[in-house]
Amino acid sequence: MTRIRNLFPHFIRSVLNSYTQIFFSDNNKFALLLIIVTFFDPVAGLSGMLCVVLSNVMAYVIGFNRHNIKSGFYGFNSLLVGLGLGVYYQLNIEFVFLLFFASLLTLFLTVVLEGVIGKYGLPFLSISFLLGFWMLALAARNFTHLELSERGIFILNDMYRIGGLGAVRIYLWFDNLQLHESIRLYFKSLGAIFFQYHLLAGIIIAFGLLLYSRIAFLLSLVGFYAAYFFYYFIGADIGQLTDSYIGFNFILSSIAIGGFFIISSRYSFLWVLLLTPVIAVLINASTTVLGVYQLPIYSLPFNVMVLVFLYVLKFRERFFHKPELVLIQHFSPEKNLYTQVNNKERFRHAYYTAFSLPFWGEWTITQGHDGEYTHKKDWRHAWDFEIKDEDRMAFRGTGRSKEDYYCYNKPLVAPFAGWVEEIVDDIDDNEIGQINTEQNWGNTIVLKHIEGLYTKLCHIKKGSFKVSKGDYVKKGDIIAHCGNSGRSPQPHLHFQVQSTPFIGSKTLDYPLGHYILKNDGNYELRSFSKPHIDDIVTPVERDLSLFKAFHFIPGQKLAYTVYNAAGAEIKTYEWEVVADIFNNTYIWCSATRSKIYFRFDDQILYFTAFEGKKNTLLYFYYLAYYKVLLGYYKNLVITDIFPVNTVRRPLLMIVQDFTAPFVMFMKTKFSLTYTDRTSDLSESSINMKSSVEASVAGFMTRKFEFETFIRHNRIEKFTITSRDKKLEARYTEPELYPQLNAESKS
Repeated sequence: MTRIRNLFPHFIRSVLNSYTQIFFSDNNKFALLLIIVTFFDPVAGLSGMLCVVLSNVMAYVIGFNRHNIKSGFYGFNSLLVGLGLGVYYQLNIEFVFLLFFASLLTLFLTVVLEGVIGKYGLPFLSISFLLGFWMLALAARNFTHLELSERGIFILNDMYRIGGLGAVRIYLWFDNLQLHESIRLYFKSLGAIFFQYHLLAGIIIAFGLLLYSRIAFLLSLVGFYAAYFFYYFIGADIGQLTDSYIGFNFILSSIAIGGFFIISSRYSFLWVLLLTPVIAVLINASTTVLGVYQLPIYSLPFNVMVLVFLYVLKFRERFFHKPELVLIQHFSPEKNLYTQVNNKERFRHAYYTAFSLPFWGEWTITQGHDGEYTHKKDWRHAWDFEIKDEDRMAFRGTGRSKEDYYCYNKPLVAPFAGWVEEIVDDIDDNEIGQINTEQNWGNTIVLKHIEGLYTKLCHIKKGSFKVSKGDYVKKGDIIAHCGNSGRSPQPHLHFQVQSTPFIGSKTLDYPLGHYILKNDGNYELRSFSKPHIDDIVTPVERDLSLFKAFHFIPGQKLAYTVYNAAGAEIKTYEWEVVADIFNNTYIWCSATRSKIYFRFDDQILYFTAFEGKKNTLLYFYYLAYYKVLLGYYKNLVITDIFPVNTVRRPLLMIVQDFTAPFVMFMKTKFSLTYTDRTSDLSESSINMKSSVEASVAGFMTRKFEFETFIRHNRIEKFTITSRDKKLEARYTEPELYPQLNAESKS
């Protein structure tokens, strides 16, 4: 059994996903509803299931990508072929024999199309179903042992065979519902996707679609009714939608374009409306062409329209968010929308290189961009830094000597990793008040970080360089010491970013990565910002205890025991830090099947996504430490935003899902404050508070509060307070619980 499980991992999931992939979903409950629908015609349902199983087994045996198999990518086209053949033919041994080779053919076509179409970054959709079914339909005309099915001609007889008089009554009840013609046509078009042409099948699918995704359900209505009214407006035969109920082309195209491959928004909905007439043209044209060979068009217009539109969008040179392509697929229009909107806000500066301040300690900006004295025109995007005391003085004593200045001879460090591109180190320091206009920049170092991105540090002390031209330096490495050379009447550091490697290069308007702004004794974290004149700034200094507590390493284990407000033990959870084959890192809880994805951005830990149940300790861990600066600054407040679906509010989320493409009225905010620290030579004890507030139209609806105590370089304990509930989680040595280790490994 273990050997079979190892050979065919996640096999059941691969079968279920083969059904839901037709609606771009991976929802198991939706899959079960779709399976029920296919078995309204038992032969078709059995044929479809058999083709899915055969395709996935062969995909595993041949050695195709297991993730794609699990996702249903190699099964859903075979499912459609099996359903189509099952509707047309009677079940006999010859037919089952044909199904095996139909599955093999469809699988091969799928893999080929994945390679051919996939290299353009496009999905292969259901093209292999169309090609496979058409080939088999043409070939089967010469297979005399296949018997055409008479099912569907006498539908009441079919229902009686399925479930007796009860099934007949149910069918008649639904079929006699007093519904508008368009509503009946909508439901039957949904059922036609699975070759079921009656009302009940469409109603069940619509219900499942609504459960899976409110946006997808809304798009299905928009796409269908846009086509329905277009047919009336243009004077086309509405009966064309009734014949084989090919209106499902509009439904599937609407979901694909409106919310799956494209982020759902008013622009995606607009394109659904604009493309509806084009799909109608494709339906009429392809019906005429394929009618010559007596072949049905099925989903051909949907495939052509979606592929053409996605391909055309790749040629845009601007307006990339009108509409916006999905970057990471979550198999849900809601998750695609909420996650991408959140990530755009959280990581909107991700394309910038995170330059740190090129020194240690607190320095003051004495000249910023568009400076008072220099920093003009093409060289205006630069900073001058000096060290000043509490009286805002840059020197001690009389200030007549270079050595009187606090910044003189202080270490300068590499703002980011790179190579030493250029060094000038032959210019003497000026006496105070004197300047060297002939050698304006003074002693200088230029660092190359990536192609087209350089930094330059000037007015360096002669003979203080610790590196040579061509050396590779890491971020934070000492490279030289501050001096007073060049056009510098008193010691200071000139720092700029530039796009070319020359000492006189023009400046780039480029932000600094993460730094701390000190303002009236208070600290503020600034990220990818440009400080101004008189700002007191300092690079983020790591606190060793914070760094060790939150620096998760693959293979590391964490364990916490949860206690209630009365101090009674509830449960112990063990987690493990894991890195997958794509080098994504996450914290995994085997007991609850939950995980938190995370990433480090220099001095900051970000939790980027949570998967699993939202009543678990790992979920609260995700909320409590959503964003953590790995440096301690008393009373510093860190803020961030969550995706709006992070906190459970089921009824409100249903409304938000429907309105999300047009307006977001729900918000969820994060806040963390460093409250206290006691230190000795080896480690720190740190107290932090964090909170999560969910609001609707500005009114708070839910709040979580967390208190954290860090000691021994780990989170020793943290408390969770929500409404009238309070829990405490205390760190537990993982090795004390061998049974949990065994469970985790299994």
